Amino acid sequence: MDPIQHHLKMVVAIHYILSPPSSIMQTSIADHSMNKHPKWTFLTNHFHVLIQLHSNPSLVLKEVAQHIGITERAVQRIIVDLEKGGVIERQRIGRQNRYRINLDQPLRHPLEAKHTIGELLNLIIADSQDLKSQ
Repeated sequence: MDPIQHHLKMVVAIHYILSPPSSIMQTSIADHSMNKHPKWTFLTNHFHVLIQLHSNPSLVLKEVAQHIGITERAVQRIIVDLEKGGVIERQRIGRQNRYRINLDQPLRHPLEAKHTIGELLNLIIADSQDLKSQ
C-alpha cells in the first residue's frame, strides 16, 4: 500500500472513531446532533455530496442536504462546482436529475493527484460496509 492510500485509510479510520455514523449512506442531521457529532470532519461537504450521489444517483438535492446536514442551496453550489470541475455529469430524466460521477477523475490536490475519486469512494464505502458488518 502506497503512503497516500495508507494516509487515506487512516483518515477514514479516524473519522469513524471520532464520529461513527449508523450508516454512511443514510445519516441525517438529526443523527449528528444526537451523537454530539464534532463541529468539523476530515472529508469536505463536496465529498459528502459525492458519497450520497454514488449511493443513489437519483436522490433529489433536498434529500442529499438532509443526509449531510447542510442546506439545499449549499448542495446546489457544490453540484455546480463538481460539474464545472468535470467530477459529475447531470442527466435530465423528465423532471428529475440523475448524476453520474466520473470515477476516473484524479483528486485535485497535488499530494493526492495520482489517485482517483473512484479509489477514494471505494475506500470509504468498503470501510463503511466493513464497519456495519462488525
